[in-house]
Amino acid sequence: MKSSNRCIATTLAIAASISQTAAFITPSSSRVSPTQLNVVGEQASSIGPAQVLRNLKEKLPQISWLAEGGGSASNKIDIPDHVASVLAQPSAPKREAESDERTERIRNRAKQASEDAMKLRGMLIGEDDEKAWWRTQKNIPEGGRVVTKDDPLTVIVAGGGLAGLVVAAAAHAKGMKVALFEQASSYAPYGGPIQIQSNALRALQQINPAIFEEIVAAGTCTADRVSGLKIGYRKGNKLAGLYDAGDWLVRFDTIGPALEAGLPATVVVDRPVIQQILVKHGFPEGTVRIKSRIQQYEDLGKGRGVAVTLEDGTKAYADALVGADGIWSQVRKNLHGLDDGAGGFAASGAAGGALDDAEARKLARDTVQIAAKADRRFSGFTCYAALAPHRASNIENVSYQILLGEKKYFVSTDGGGDRQQWFALIREPAGGVDPEPTPEDPHPKLTRLRKEFAATGAGDADGNVWDPFALELINASSEEDIKRRDLYDGAPLLTTLDPQRLLSPWSKGPVALCGDAAHPMMPNLGQGGCQATEDGYRLIEELSKVQNTKEVPGYLGGYSRVRVIRTAIIQGFAQLGSDLLVDFDLMMTIPLLGPFFLTMTQLSMPFILRYLYTPSF
Repeated sequence: MKSSNRCIATTLAIAASISQTAAFITPSSSRVSPTQLNVVGEQASSIGPAQVLRNLKEKLPQISWLAEGGGSASNKIDIPDHVASVLAQPSAPKREAESDERTERIRNRAKQASEDAMKLRGMLIGEDDEKAWWRTQKNIPEGGRVVTKDDPLTVIVAGGGLAGLVVAAAAHAKGMKVALFEQASSYAPYGGPIQIQSNALRALQQINPAIFEEIVAAGTCTADRVSGLKIGYRKGNKLAGLYDAGDWLVRFDTIGPALEAGLPATVVVDRPVIQQILVKHGFPEGTVRIKSRIQQYEDLGKGRGVAVTLEDGTKAYADALVGADGIWSQVRKNLHGLDDGAGGFAASGAAGGALDDAEARKLARDTVQIAAKADRRFSGFTCYAALAPHRASNIENVSYQILLGEKKYFVSTDGGGDRQQWFALIREPAGGVDPEPTPEDPHPKLTRLRKEFAATGAGDADGNVWDPFALELINASSEEDIKRRDLYDGAPLLTTLDPQRLLSPWSKGPVALCGDAAHPMMPNLGQGGCQATEDGYRLIEELSKVQNTKEVPGYLGGYSRVRVIRTAIIQGFAQLGSDLLVDFDLMMTIPLLGPFFLTMTQLSMPFILRYLYTPSF
C-alpha cells in the first residue's frame, strides 16, 4: 500500500505541477486586457491537441444516425454491483432512512447554533476583553524564553472560520495560550453544511476526542450511498457511447478507502454546529474576539515573538501568529510583501454570512481587483449555491452527484435533515452580478438558473435539455437563500523563485499561514476545509515541540515543508478536474477517447480517495 501511495502521489504531483504552471505561466495571448484588470485565468479555453480535434470535428460532416437511440440501461442504475459489494461489508455504515424526528432535530440544532453565534455565546466581550492576556507585552530577552507549563507558548490566530477554529482548538489541547481574532462584526457562518471527510475526522480525533465524537453525532453520514458523475443532458454517439440526460458516467463509494485506512466514515455537518462544537469543547470562553481585523504585524526577532496591530489600532502580543484569514488573507499580504489591496474582506468562513445581496455585488467587483494584486487565479466559474429544504428524489441511494455539461455543471450533496446543498457552476468572466429584483422579475437569480438548467422545451441557450434533478433543487430554493460568488484558487509555491519562500512556503519568522490563506482550491474534491483541518493539526504538532521561543520559526518552517507537497497535489488535482470541463463535450463524442476518459476516471477514483484518506499528514 505504501508503494501504491507513493505512485499515486507522484502521478498527482505531475498533474498538479502541470495544472498550476499552466494557470500561472499563461501565454500573453490568453491573458485578459488591462481594462479587464488582467486577472490570470479569466476564461479557460481549449489548447494544443484538444483545439486541433475540436476544429477537425467541426469540419467533419455530421451523421444524425450516429446520435440516434437510447443510452445503456446499466448507466441508469444508481448502485452498481461494485459499489453494492462495498456497502454490504459488515464494517460499512448502514443507511438510516430519513425520518421526521431526525429532520427536526438536525434543522433545530443548526438554527440554535446560528442563534448562539449571533448572541456571541462564548465570545470575548466586556471587561474580559479589557484585561485579555494578549494586551500585555512580555519582557522577553534576546534569545527567547523557555516554554514551560506555567509559562506556555502563546499563539494569536487570525480568522474565525474552520481553519482558525481548528488551530485554536489544537493549540489549547497542547497546553498553549491562544486568542482568535475574527474580522466580522457578527459571527454568522457562511453557507450551509460542509463535508468533514474521513481524513479531517481523523485529525479532529487526534486533536480532541470530544470534538470528534460531537461532530460525528451531529453529522449525517454520506458514505453509506453512491457518489459520482452524471451527464447533464443527452450526449454521445454510437461510436463513443450514447448517454441520456441523467445517466451515470462514473460511480464510486467513499467508504471502501476509509475502511482500508482505518478511518471513520465521512459526515456532513452544518457550519454553525461545527463552530458551536469547537467553541464549546476546543478552548476556554473568551478565546474568540470579533471586529478584530489584523492590519499588520511586526516580527520582534530573536525569540521575542510578534506584535500585532488591529485595524482599530489595538495592539496584541504573542510568540506566534497564524494567518487563517482566508483566500484574501491580510496576514499573507504582509508575509509575502504583496501590494496594497492584496488583502480583502472574506467572502466565506465566519465573515461571509453577514453579506447581503448589495454587499455581495460590491464584493464581486472589488474581488477582481484584489485577485490581481494577491496573485490568485480566477477559475473561470461563477458559483450559485443554496441549501434547499427538500427531500431529494434519490436521497436513499445517492449522497453526492455532479451533472456535467460543457459550459456549466451542477453539484448536489445530502445536507442532512431532508435538505440538499447544491452548487451551480457556470463559466463566465469574473466580477459579474445579477440584476436587482424588479416588479417584472422579482427573482432574477432563480430566473437565470431556470433558463441555464431548463429541463423542457428547447432547453438552455445551447439547446441542451437538462436532467430535471437540477431544477428539482433550484425550484425548492428561495431567491434570498441563493448566494453567488466567483471562484478563485491559487498556487501554494510555484509562482515564486524567492529562496525564502521555496525553503519555507507558508511561514517566515514567528508567522505562518494555513487553510485558504495558504492553498485555496476548487471545490471539486470537497477537500478545502479538510486540508485546512489537517493544516491545523500539523501546525500545532510542530509548535508543540518548541522548548524555547527562539525555535518557533524553525518549527513553523517544518510545518510548511511537510504540508506543501500534499496540499499542492490535492489543490492541483481539484483545479485540473475543473479545467477539464472545457473539453468535456469533445471527449464524450470522440470514439476511443470518450470511453478511455471515463474508464480511467472510474479506475482512478479509488486510488485518489486512498491518497486523500491517509491516516497521517
